[in-house]
Amino acid sequence: MIDVVLPCLNEAEALPWVLTRMPEGFRALVVDNASTDGSARVAAAHGARVVPAAQRGFGAACHAGLRAAETEVVCVMDADASLDPAELPRLTARLGDLEAAGHRGLVLGRRRPTGRGAWPPHARLGNAVLARSLNRRAGTRLHDLGPMRAARREALLDLGLRDRRFGYPLEMVLSAARAGWRIDEIDVAYRPRTGASKVTGTLGGTVRAVRDMRRVLAEVAR
Repeated sequence: MIDVVLPCLNEAEALPWVLTRMPEGFRALVVDNASTDGSARVAAAHGARVVPAAQRGFGAACHAGLRAAETEVVCVMDADASLDPAELPRLTARLGDLEAAGHRGLVLGRRRPTGRGAWPPHARLGNAVLARSLNRRAGTRLHDLGPMRAARREALLDLGLRDRRFGYPLEMVLSAARAGWRIDEIDVAYRPRTGASKVTGTLGGTVRAVRDMRRVLAEVAR
């Protein structure tokens, strides 16, 4: 069994599709980040384990889910139906390949848009700029700071991640690279999200995310 951490803020509309697509051997762990639309109720009705995360912030929700997970390998992905859980076995299989070769691994899903509006130009540009900055600092060769991920739970906790906002995914990759992990990416389909976007679908959300990630980059540089 593999726990799948799904940070969730008002995703009641998207959760049914996401949770019914969860593949066999993967268990949904919905981290409710103080939703006001009944997301926790919807998640529970679809068989997910619900973990409350009262502290607002994407990183706070991710870390609460990571701490609550119970399996050796964990996955993390968005709960907005932009990513298909059916892709998760491919990430964990790649993680297994890295470990068989003697590496401690982190596998990211490189997003490939499949529908109009799935990845607005401003969001794609911000992601590309951050990926280039990351590659320069960490020696990685990534194209995307993919929100679908697979790694060992205890190893992630040992990284001591501190950011609790949108910088959390970037801090994870930076810290893993500094610890000598092998970081790989595979293509995954990226669909138009269900419901109103809070990050990449809006210019303001993208600016906030990029600002948080730039702050993490600056802290690492210091």
